Amino acid sequence: MRATIDRARLGDERARRELATALRPRLEAMARRYAWRSGEDPGDLVGEAWCAVFDALDEIDMSVGEPDCYLVQRARWRILDYLKWSRLRRTEAPDEHPPPADGTDVAGAVVGLALLAELLAALSDTQRIVLVRVLRGETWREVAQALGCSAANIAYHMRCIRGRWEAIAGDSPA
Repeated sequence: MRATIDRARLGDERARRELATALRPRLEAMARRYAWRSGEDPGDLVGEAWCAVFDALDEIDMSVGEPDCYLVQRARWRILDYLKWSRLRRTEAPDEHPPPADGTDVAGAVVGLALLAELLAALSDTQRIVLVRVLRGETWREVAQALGCSAANIAYHMRCIRGRWEAIAGDSPA
């Protein structure tokens, strides 16, 4: 399996097909299990898993551990991130004051941008980077990997950011 993964890393299409054939039963079983527990579509979870596997091929270190276990673990993390995102998306409360249907809430948008600018000015450089990446839709794990730290560090920064936001937005006449 190690040789197949190494060839797949280098772009060998045949090796990628062999890798897909070898990992398919494990990824599909994992997706079915998480789909059963979460109520999500197993096909969506399998798709997320495959994306994670082929993304991880670019960064895998073949000298550490078992590479196939690493790929499956990355797939598991991506599925769990997707489930978390999906759960949050379903449970988000609707806006208390939705904007008018014709989209003329310019004053609200301006106040929101001013509050965001004030928040960004109040943050440290690291917190600013974390906030921007999270607002782009990256998961905490992806931000942590990009910054070279743990997801727990990102959670700490997000708590600090939320505290600053509550201090700023609590003073606004919204």
